[in-house]
Amino acid sequence: MIGIIDYGMGNLASVKNALNEVQQESIISSDVSTLCACEKLILPGVGAFGDCMSNIKQRSLDSFLRQQVASGKPLLGICLGMQMLFEESSEKGITKGFGFLKGRVIEIDDTAVPVPEIGWNELIWNHESKLQAIVSMHPFVYYVHSYYAKAEDTDLIAYSTYGNVKVAGIVCRKNVLGTQFHPEKSGKDGLKILKYYAEEFK
Repeated sequence: MIGIIDYGMGNLASVKNALNEVQQESIISSDVSTLCACEKLILPGVGAFGDCMSNIKQRSLDSFLRQQVASGKPLLGICLGMQMLFEESSEKGITKGFGFLKGRVIEIDDTAVPVPEIGWNELIWNHESKLQAIVSMHPFVYYVHSYYAKAEDTDLIAYSTYGNVKVAGIVCRKNVLGTQFHPEKSGKDGLKILKYYAEEFK
């Protein structure tokens, strides 16, 4: 069972529907005991970084998630959920994230391209990954974001270029995985990534 963390913000139903498509059982919940019983967790996110972190703390999910990750339970962050895996964000002032991954989240600063980035973009592999054998040779994924994570090279699995910005597309450290794009909206390749997380990622 995969627990989709409900903290009042996020694309919960679309993530659950995508997991249904790849025949994976999941539950949307904010209840700590329910989520604790799940084998893996997903942290979705839509909105502003500070608001999301505030909501998580108000629901006492902050310390819970830290304990779960420290225990080795797999966690997948999607879009803003991925950004919250990092140390901090500069969106509307400085807000601290979970710090599971080193780096900070900053605004796309290329005036030659529209902000936010909305649409499909190609993933480029930065390091070898099992995902390369699972998705298509030139995978395109769906982004909706104005901020992006400046990740450490060792954690950066794949990226996309948007103007002069190198957008961290997939990041990973130990049992923590993140995608800036929305796998649940990224067609067959997105579904394959979700299936990989559900069945293979540890």
